[in-house]
Amino acid sequence: MLVSTDTFTFLFATQAIVFAILSFVFFMYFKAFHREYVKYWLFSLISLSCYYACSAVLDTDIISKVSVYLRLLYEQLQQIGLYLFLVFLLLGLYSAKVKNALKKRTVITVVSLATLIGFSAATLYAFDQNNLVNHFHLNVSLQNFIFASCLLSASYYLFVDRVPHFSSKVLLGFFLVLGIRYLLYSFTSLYAVSENWFSEFTLFLFYFDIGAHSVLGFILLIWMQGAERNMAVHAISRAKYLGKHDSLTGALNRTQVMEKLSEAIIIANEQSCSLAIFLIDIKQFKFINDTYGLKSGDFILGEVAKRLNNSILQPKAVGRLSGDSFMFVIEYHNEPSINRVPTHLHQIINRPYLYNKQEVNIQASIGYCTFPDYGKNAEDLLQNANLALHHAETNNVPTTAFESGMQAEGRRLLLKEKELKKAIINDEFVLYYQPQLNLLTNQLEGVEALVRWQHPDKGLLPPAYFLNDIDALHMNSEFDNYILSKACSANARWYQQYKRRIAIAVNITAVEFQDPQLVGKIQDLLLENKLSPKYLELEITENVVMTDIDTAMNTITSLQSMGIKVSIDDFGTGYSSLAYLRKLPIDKIKIDRSFITEVATNDSDLTIVKSMIKLSHGLGKRVLAEGVENREQLNVLRNIGCDAVQGYFIDKPLPEEKLVTYLARKIKNKK
Repeated sequence: MLVSTDTFTFLFATQAIVFAILSFVFFMYFKAFHREYVKYWLFSLISLSCYYACSAVLDTDIISKVSVYLRLLYEQLQQIGLYLFLVFLLLGLYSAKVKNALKKRTVITVVSLATLIGFSAATLYAFDQNNLVNHFHLNVSLQNFIFASCLLSASYYLFVDRVPHFSSKVLLGFFLVLGIRYLLYSFTSLYAVSENWFSEFTLFLFYFDIGAHSVLGFILLIWMQGAERNMAVHAISRAKYLGKHDSLTGALNRTQVMEKLSEAIIIANEQSCSLAIFLIDIKQFKFINDTYGLKSGDFILGEVAKRLNNSILQPKAVGRLSGDSFMFVIEYHNEPSINRVPTHLHQIINRPYLYNKQEVNIQASIGYCTFPDYGKNAEDLLQNANLALHHAETNNVPTTAFESGMQAEGRRLLLKEKELKKAIINDEFVLYYQPQLNLLTNQLEGVEALVRWQHPDKGLLPPAYFLNDIDALHMNSEFDNYILSKACSANARWYQQYKRRIAIAVNITAVEFQDPQLVGKIQDLLLENKLSPKYLELEITENVVMTDIDTAMNTITSLQSMGIKVSIDDFGTGYSSLAYLRKLPIDKIKIDRSFITEVATNDSDLTIVKSMIKLSHGLGKRVLAEGVENREQLNVLRNIGCDAVQGYFIDKPLPEEKLVTYLARKIKNKK
């Protein structure tokens, strides 16, 4: 023997202590950074430390004097520790590469299998003196073959890795050398175990393994340091990227796209060419998010950015300015070529988007301006393109090119927006109520809420002064909610004061009626004001319905299930088609005043109104005529079966203080 037994015991004990200390280092690192692969390598080093501790105990003279069962226990722990060392080492490597958490079931299965193999190898033939050779092969030959197979496979896995780094290459070489060592010893032990030189060969490999395990500890430390350094570099690179790009779509962010535009302006000046700056806004994107989900909306935004970047026009810059707004900048040399660009942009944006087997179709509004015609710097060009976009959205046209007169209109709308929002905050809008007369009972059927603006400087302003601006500024939803709230609270007030409930009809715009949250908002208002749904009626126009008939039908059905009535306002002025009435579950048709003005004197108008009433009654819907201004009109409408009327002949729109007097008078008359 080259060394004494005590020497082996000392080496084993020393290795156990070294790997225990190294395990503590890994534990502190894991506690600080919570990397999953470090956790597995921590378990691997703990297992290796246990293996050496058991080996030290088994190599002492004391173990031979104790029970054979206790010796068997240490042998089992020794084998299990070595197999777990290998398993956790490979699990940590895989986790470090894929950077994803491993499934708990997979880890438990692999660890259990390794434990079973280690336990079985130490236990089988342990008490059979006639099968010591088989016991040796289970503990040594099989063990070395399993280690060789796993380590050579791990070296191949690292070899085909697409993103190798220094520590990965070092570990590859280590696994390759160690795998060859185990493979060589595994086959050698099968036929040379009885040779004299085999014990010397085993002793050499013993020292080799001790050195190899120590080197492995340093390699794992180098890997951890390198991985953290790479993560830090990646984080810095990512921060720089996000500083210039939109995180969702990958397009340039607002700051960077403006810088790119400024650079393009300088180059265009030097090369005497022109630029076109397009602003693209996706229509009704909130509706897409609410209908298909936020992830679907995010996917569509990313696809829009990708399509714009991949355009055959080779844009100078593509950026996402905000939510669903993009900038697209190109260079051009002649006027005819720029006129074809909007068509190209609409084509690539309108192409269907497929997400989770759902086909989503979108449309966009585009506004653009050109350099140097309508701006000398990036900010001016962006502002003018934005004015053109606003004009396109306001007039519901696909594309608008900037014109000089738009600047004055843009400034006016900007001031008007501030004024309107201030008016809502200060509650400057008031409701007037126009009575509706039931022709069958000759009693008040309800009132229509009409809005006026009690301007602090200009006095009482009619709807024509502000409704168009509200529509142009896309404040419809905010304004509709505001008016609905005022109407419901007024109805609640009247009941508290006069114990009288009256149905109030409120006009709803297309934007608000298509909002999926509309039904929920109305439910909240009714609960807040303790108002029965039957005292609220929503009026929509034909155009609101035809904008999206499926959504309209679903919303109407939901409202009616709550007990809220829905009527078609200004009937006959929209699409003028009565066919869709058969499908719509509406309660009332309001015939527009234009048909009522000459109903008593014009046979054509009389015939039209008769047809409307007959058809509506046939479909089970009530009819109210608007704009009744004299007794002749009232008598004609009563004779042809109209259900209700409103107009100046019945009463003009009344402020609340006059309407409540009217209600109080009705109560007294009733008494």
